[in-house]
Amino acid sequence: MASTNTKAQSSSYFESTPLLKDGNHPNLESQPRSENAPTNTSPSTKNQDATNDLPQELSPAKLFIVLLAVWAGVFLGAVDTTVITTLLAPISTSFSSFNSISWIATGYLIANAALQPLFGKLTDIYGRRSVLVLCNVLFGAGTLMCGLARNQLSMIIGRVIAGAGGGGLMTIASIIVSDLVPLRKRGVAQGGGNIAYGAGAALGGVYGGFIHDWIGWRWAFLLQIPFIAISATLAFAFVKIPVNKTEEARYRRIDYLGSGTLLCSLVSLLLALNTGGNTLPWTHPLVLTCLPLSMALLGAFSIIELWYAKEPVIPVRLLGNRTVLAVCFTNWFMVMSVFAVYFYAPIYFILRGYSPAQAGLRLTPFAIGISIGSLGAGLITNATGKYYILGQTVMLIFVLGVLSICTFSLATPLFPQFFNFFMVGSGYGGTLTVTLLALISSVDRSEQAVITSANYAFRSTGSTIGTTIGSAVFQNVLVRQLRMHLGSGEEVEGIIQKLRERLDEFDKLPEVWKGKAALAYMDALHAVFWTAFGLGVLAFVCCAHVREHTLHKTLDRK
Repeated sequence: MASTNTKAQSSSYFESTPLLKDGNHPNLESQPRSENAPTNTSPSTKNQDATNDLPQELSPAKLFIVLLAVWAGVFLGAVDTTVITTLLAPISTSFSSFNSISWIATGYLIANAALQPLFGKLTDIYGRRSVLVLCNVLFGAGTLMCGLARNQLSMIIGRVIAGAGGGGLMTIASIIVSDLVPLRKRGVAQGGGNIAYGAGAALGGVYGGFIHDWIGWRWAFLLQIPFIAISATLAFAFVKIPVNKTEEARYRRIDYLGSGTLLCSLVSLLLALNTGGNTLPWTHPLVLTCLPLSMALLGAFSIIELWYAKEPVIPVRLLGNRTVLAVCFTNWFMVMSVFAVYFYAPIYFILRGYSPAQAGLRLTPFAIGISIGSLGAGLITNATGKYYILGQTVMLIFVLGVLSICTFSLATPLFPQFFNFFMVGSGYGGTLTVTLLALISSVDRSEQAVITSANYAFRSTGSTIGTTIGSAVFQNVLVRQLRMHLGSGEEVEGIIQKLRERLDEFDKLPEVWKGKAALAYMDALHAVFWTAFGLGVLAFVCCAHVREHTLHKTLDRK
């Protein structure tokens, strides 16, 4: 009987083992299988494992050079992610499309969400360097298109292309660090990467606002092109990691069907959330069709990944691992919360009379907090080898930071603004580092690339949905509150329509109406911030279910 139970556990590791606890620690999961243990994998996957040679540990100097090469892309991707926050208002004003402002942001984020898992799998097939260079090319092409855009549609298409490449830069950088750095030191390396991200995020908003005030928002995109070319050159010159080779043709190993259904599911969901209550009523047939269609496509995607895909773009079976599931949903809800706040905070500052450049400057504490929180968490895990209690602490800091932002008013002093955004950033950065360590340590080393990509997909999906939810809440509450504060009538409806299309129409209002409109804007912003707080609480609940694993000091985890 005992042997039968042992065999059953071995053959269904991901369904049962992660829920078992070590008696010596209440939060310690059983360790992942050794890479030589039998698995229920396809023949092609077994063939991969047989040829999956570990990269050699590099000297500190060589490792630093490689990391700098990949972090250059992380820095530029962060700049492009946050530069749009201070440019959303002037771009939408230029195209008279403030009521559809979220599509400029979500166009970038949807490509991140849909293609990051595919890029992770492509690095296993074609190699880290080749795909990293490809992502730089896509990122540059999309950014150039944004700078030359003459209408909103071409702007959104450019953001989609840039988002595809930018998402790949982030994911592949994290995969390469996992390839070259042992788990025990992984947190410190992740902290270094998040310093690059934090620096880019801090610079992006200020840079975008400054360039807009100086020579126009288009140049905020065009001036990035030479630096993206440098990033591609560095990646080609210094990133050299062994490629997994199989007898099967490379193009046949790509999960086209899974990637397509995931993309269609996200597009359907975003179309419903962006149009519902904004440009169309929630009862419109388009909205009512897209929501169930999105869920159906997501179900089809799960079936494809679980039963039919030879090499799934997202390994759904790994979600049976408790820590993997908890980490993915922690990041999902937390990133929703972050982006709901971060994309609407500049509107708060502009409402208080600051320029886009000044609004970006007031968001720098958030980016500084990401760097400090991430590096600090990495140093602590490197010193202690533990992360569970640390993870709960930084997650709590994040939630309290978002709660404090919910109390902002038009009279809130400068210091609380800076400190509260720093709290959100430090909690966010620390949680990203801790959860990534928990995730990688909970699976076999041969699966760390694909599970890292899956985690980034959850994060990118969260950013997309968070921005979209923020937009839906903001637009619906704003219209209702404007009507309540300004009254009704044909003249009022005309003013409301102008305010939804162009933020600069606020400054053109008569003084007697400007104060009332400001209150309506603040009501809408508070609704977004409280929604973000609720999402942060859900992230905290999910984080409590993460389990402790051993952080090995060597690449072979021995």
